[in-house]
Amino acid sequence: MKSVTTAAAPQPAGHYSQAVVHGGFVFVAGQLPLDPATGAVVGEGDIAGQARQTLANVGAILDAAGSGFDRVTSMTIYVTSHSHWAEVNRVYAEVLGEHRPARAIVPVGELKLGCLLEIQAVAAVSPDL
Repeated sequence: MKSVTTAAAPQPAGHYSQAVVHGGFVFVAGQLPLDPATGAVVGEGDIAGQARQTLANVGAILDAAGSGFDRVTSMTIYVTSHSHWAEVNRVYAEVLGEHRPARAIVPVGELKLGCLLEIQAVAAVSPDL
């Protein structure tokens, strides 16, 4: 197994890696809409802005692992309200384009720092990793 770390995404706040590469896949830990440089929540109260930032963080980690959105096999999106589904789906479609990995959007309770969503992903990586 290989841990993945990049300064282009928020640093872990606990005992975990941003991602782990194993068996030809990268497993991205849950990401929040945090600015990687400051650690501040981006787009406070704005689900579309938070979705864009969170996906950007996931994308930076995928890049650091030798993967990308076009290789995502599944994504789980946790939202604090079912009412966020349509807007999250719209931003998600903009970012992923024609690629349609398996996905779940799960309504949950409160998230850290008052964030409106959290995203984790699994993606294929090149065989040499």
